[in-house]
Amino acid sequence: MGLFGFGKKKHHDDDAAREKDAKKARQNAADADDVNDAAADGQETQQPEPAAQAKEQDVSQDVEVAAESEQSQGDEQPDYPTEPSEEYEGRGEDWGPWDVNDEYVPDYDDYLDLGAYYIPFMKGIELRIKAARANKAVLGATITYGTSSLEVEAFAAPKTLGLWDDVRADLLDSKSDVAKEVPGVFGTELILPVPIKEGKMVTTRIVGVDGPRWMLRGIFSGKAATDPDDEETRALNRFFSQIVVERGEEPLAPRDLIPMHAPVTPGERRAAQEQAQQDAAQIPDRPKGPFDSDQQVEQKTTLSRGPMFSEVR
Repeated sequence: MGLFGFGKKKHHDDDAAREKDAKKARQNAADADDVNDAAADGQETQQPEPAAQAKEQDVSQDVEVAAESEQSQGDEQPDYPTEPSEEYEGRGEDWGPWDVNDEYVPDYDDYLDLGAYYIPFMKGIELRIKAARANKAVLGATITYGTSSLEVEAFAAPKTLGLWDDVRADLLDSKSDVAKEVPGVFGTELILPVPIKEGKMVTTRIVGVDGPRWMLRGIFSGKAATDPDDEETRALNRFFSQIVVERGEEPLAPRDLIPMHAPVTPGERRAAQEQAQQDAAQIPDRPKGPFDSDQQVEQKTTLSRGPMFSEVR
């Protein structure tokens, strides 16, 4: 009896254990099915709390913005040339001085009009106009900024060839003992000491840029001629590169100065344009045909008979 009883309890325990294991296996299978279904639906089994999720999103956005900012700063280009070179490339596309017909010419409506070229406004500069004593004709302009200055002149040039190489060669021949060529931000330029009062010398930096049928020459002095890293140098380099030249259609010989006039402000230029439009509007329309308006045509014909000559031989 005892053995039977013990043996019966053992079988009972074994059955209970097997049932427990089977139940556990069924539960594990059900859990596995739930996980697979959630993965198939693109859902995560555990979701972060809303606050934590928002914080992670903000951090990721900040990182993206910072990365974009660094990239934009790295890709940002200055609006004027900064690296010295022997050849000046990119004029009319990346850099100025500009021509009024360039595709990428800046908006110069607010520039000061001097006839041959338009100059931008810059805080802290002084403008002096160079004129001939005889007829007061304007010949050029000098811009002073701090202790530096920039003299600007515009010359007519051939249609197909540049002018700066020839002008620079002539200056070297005439000043061979003191002038020297160096690479500059506007291409090859000249460093030329110039005598002033009391036997003193001042160093000038002469640059020339060729455009379509024109050459713009700039003569820098002061820090802008001797210290390429000075703030005055950078400011006047930028100023020179932003000038817009208007050659015009007037026939001029190469090396002739392009005609200039006294400064005209943007307000004065706009007022003149409006006045011109008003004057044009007051001119009556031209008749389109003989019956477009009342007309009277009077024609007088005079017949005359001259003397008659006869000759008998």
